[in-house]
Amino acid sequence: MYRVFSQMLKSFSSVDLEDLYKLVKAKYGSTRQVEDLDLIIWGDLKTMFEPHVEDTIWRNQQNYSVLDWKLYDSCEVHSLRKQNVYIHILVEKRYPLTPATITNMLNKKLQADHFSEMAYQLLKLLTKQLKNQ
Repeated sequence: MYRVFSQMLKSFSSVDLEDLYKLVKAKYGSTRQVEDLDLIIWGDLKTMFEPHVEDTIWRNQQNYSVLDWKLYDSCEVHSLRKQNVYIHILVEKRYPLTPATITNMLNKKLQADHFSEMAYQLLKLLTKQLKNQ
């Protein structure tokens, strides 16, 4: 499922991603999450568009080290791969990342297809956020 979502992110624009979010939210927004493949994408999109500090993914981030950190600049998303957890994050939003997670991200180095202003600004933002915590 992660590979499929990652492939989508490579070819999506930010408008495509927002449209997907609206469609999936309309279908699953009022459904309680269960262990069902159809709802996995809803959980990923909800985490991406509606981050809440009390969500399990943010509360448990100290339990996992960052294995991979990638930028999908076509849709303005970066993603973290932790042991059994994948977190997709919009470049433009702030998320409740712990200092340990940010440090792990910076130590793993951002993987991008090419150097871009977006990658530079993302690194600058996270470094600033780390210093302010």
